Amino acid sequence: MNILLTGPQGQVGTALRPLLEPLGTLTALGRDALDLADADAIRAAVQRHRPQLIVNAAAYTAVDRAETEPELAQAINGVAPGVLAEEAGRLGAALIHYSTDYVFDGSHARPYVETDPPHPLGVYGRSKWMGEQTVLASGTPAWIFRTSWVYGLAGANFLKTMLRLGQERESLNVVNDQWGAPTWARSIAEATATLVQQARNSEDVADFIRRHQGVYHMTNGGATTWFAFAQAIFAQRPECRARLNPIPASAYPSPVRRPANSRLCNDRLAQCLHVTLPDWQDALARCLAELPPIPR
Repeated sequence: MNILLTGPQGQVGTALRPLLEPLGTLTALGRDALDLADADAIRAAVQRHRPQLIVNAAAYTAVDRAETEPELAQAINGVAPGVLAEEAGRLGAALIHYSTDYVFDGSHARPYVETDPPHPLGVYGRSKWMGEQTVLASGTPAWIFRTSWVYGLAGANFLKTMLRLGQERESLNVVNDQWGAPTWARSIAEATATLVQQARNSEDVADFIRRHQGVYHMTNGGATTWFAFAQAIFAQRPECRARLNPIPASAYPSPVRRPANSRLCNDRLAQCLHVTLPDWQDALARCLAELPPIPR
């Protein structure tokens, strides 16, 4: 099976690459090889490599900066996924695409399900919602996996920021009234690879995905706040000695409002695709276990 992976240097892409390599002939195209803001370049790349499966792990993820770069965010997050889907469809291939909790405004008191109407609060969320729509409108067999609060040891994320600031600062203010599921990039990658293996074992990858196509929520289990997430990190890394102070989101300056409730219900993923991700505490422990030992 020929697999085309975009965003191999990102958080999810870095975790995906070694898991996809044993499943077929993998071509990984980073930013230096493929400009996802260039629709013609995307079409040419897909036609050149002729994959049976495209895994789009690339995204514009700078939530705040997107407010001043809406065209770029829309091109990468909104237009590019649709172009990838259209070109995959021309080849009889399938697409896996990742989306976000930011398609919702966070006003619900319960975890969001896939059928809840999106209502993004900012440019980033709107661009990701556009990407979902363009993929679905293509008619190409596709899985869209919405996730939340992604972290790992690659790229820039909350975990790495806390590990750094926890050693540099005496005190840190962390938001304590936004809820979600911290999701390890490796957990997303492992779940995705499991599903690709299932599709690969079927008679036809695109046909397998078509029979189960659509939007699914994919996060680690459970939920917490950013403040409690930081506490859990510090509890396992004694070199992080900063004092943690809980604050409301209103006290944290940001050009865009974040969803107060980013909890996503994963029931459809478990019931339809028979995949369940571990609880966020277990995933965090596995992730931190890969850090070098603390010097004594």
